[in-house]
Amino acid sequence: MIDLLLSDPVAWGSVLGIFVVIAICAYYVYLFLNNVHEDK
Repeated sequence: MIDLLLSDPVAWGSVLGIFVVIAICAYYVYLFLNNVHEDK
């Protein structure tokens, strides 16, 4: 399973896309928490 992922560029694209989406979500959560913290 792991070696199939490492050798397949399409799988790499999917994994990279998932990581980008997670990173953007985490960034927005961080911004939201910072704004809420500053308002108090």
